Amino acid sequence: MGAIAIVTGASRGAGRGIAVALGSHGCTVYVTGRSENEGDAEVPGTIHATAREVTEAGGQGIAVRCDSSDDDQIRALIERVIAEQGRIDILVNNAAWQGSALTAHSGQFWEKALEVADMITVGARSGFVTAWYAAPHMVRQDKGLILFTSSPGSMHYCMGPSYGAHKAAVDKMAFDMGTDFADAGANVACTSVWMGALTTERMAGMLEARPELRRQLEGTLESAGYTGHLAWAMFNDPAMVARFNGKTVIGAEVGRDYGITDIGGKYPPSVRAGTGASPPQYASYKVKM
Repeated sequence: MGAIAIVTGASRGAGRGIAVALGSHGCTVYVTGRSENEGDAEVPGTIHATAREVTEAGGQGIAVRCDSSDDDQIRALIERVIAEQGRIDILVNNAAWQGSALTAHSGQFWEKALEVADMITVGARSGFVTAWYAAPHMVRQDKGLILFTSSPGSMHYCMGPSYGAHKAAVDKMAFDMGTDFADAGANVACTSVWMGALTTERMAGMLEARPELRRQLEGTLESAGYTGHLAWAMFNDPAMVARFNGKTVIGAEVGRDYGITDIGGKYPPSVRAGTGASPPQYASYKVKM
């Protein structure tokens, strides 16, 4: 039986790409999000379309409408997956907030819509809640990977404090969750992956509207599905826990280690070179209650 995966926020963007990539490896992928019909969001994409693409790629795509700001819907999602499959192998916490495009609007943080704060309250909290419900099952089955999608925006200015706080939060959650898994002796890894500039629907629109941005990013884009291939390689690595648990990693660097190429058969560039940022290094000191 193929691995069972959940990818949140997978109607479009990185979530869609990751889900389809996991499908190409034969995974059964539960595709979650709020968009069921075109027009539900300002950018095209639905959970049903992504689920079909997962199946077409060689896996089994299962669309589940789930508002990640609603704890009860997250609980119902996990219960459904366990009832239908009996396990959860890979959880990709990618959901942020349906209006996250507002963070890219020009202006200082006080000049943007107050709703951008939902990237913190929804994006970070939903990842915690989904992991909270999934973790006991992964520990019992003695194998699992929880992956947060992140970016170097956690370590440099990027689109304002709501975006930065969200990414910094998931990086730290990966570390702390990893610490708890290690203390429990569980064969479960929790990691946060910094992605590069991605070939998403939103990015395509930005490149078309801004020729200077197209010139700046030419040859540096990372496919939206690249992190999905990384997740599959990490999950199947016998040294998964030792290499990745509690870590924030740069996806392009992990991919090079595994020999996973991307657009044009090339390795995507590391965001370390372009931004000067490096993943956080947290202290090993612990206060346990």
